[in-house]
Amino acid sequence: MYVVGDIYVSDEIAEECFICDLEKCKGACCVEGELGAPLKNEELPILQDEIENIDPYLSEKGKVELEKQGLFVLDPDGEYSTPTIGGKECAYAVYENDGKLACGIEKAWKDGKTTFRKPVSCHLYPIREVQYPKFLALNYHKWGICSPACELGKKMNQPLYLFLKEALIRRFGEAWFENLRHQIKERNQKK
Repeated sequence: MYVVGDIYVSDEIAEECFICDLEKCKGACCVEGELGAPLKNEELPILQDEIENIDPYLSEKGKVELEKQGLFVLDPDGEYSTPTIGGKECAYAVYENDGKLACGIEKAWKDGKTTFRKPVSCHLYPIREVQYPKFLALNYHKWGICSPACELGKKMNQPLYLFLKEALIRRFGEAWFENLRHQIKERNQKK
């Protein structure tokens, strides 16, 4: 376990190798599971403000679900998440011509139509945040659908935390990330 400020980081985040392999998984994390993507409270007004810019990038089915359910839903745990289409894919996900799922929000961001890249939980995946009363824990969510990413990560010798460097900096800042990297480097040198 690594401790950076009041954030506890599981060893697996430093030790497991991981690189998303969309050619093989086709974006399965956008369709599998019981709920949509977790949303932070501060992301809710951003979605409300940016939906007009994002809307042209969404599927018709996604637009229908957003109209029906709203831009976000309250899950059984009292947390907000993205709505899903029939309990499957995220309402913000769109199928590409090659069958891969892409994020409509991120497509709008790449085209410069919004400053909101995508929910931070999606950007950080497969890292999941768990908030406890006195600290935040970052855990590696190991899931069979990501086995191609684990294989590619091992082949390229890319640790998960380095693969998610940009997302970790977005969420926690560059100084925090450098502190984590320093701790990992120090521990590896002692091995």
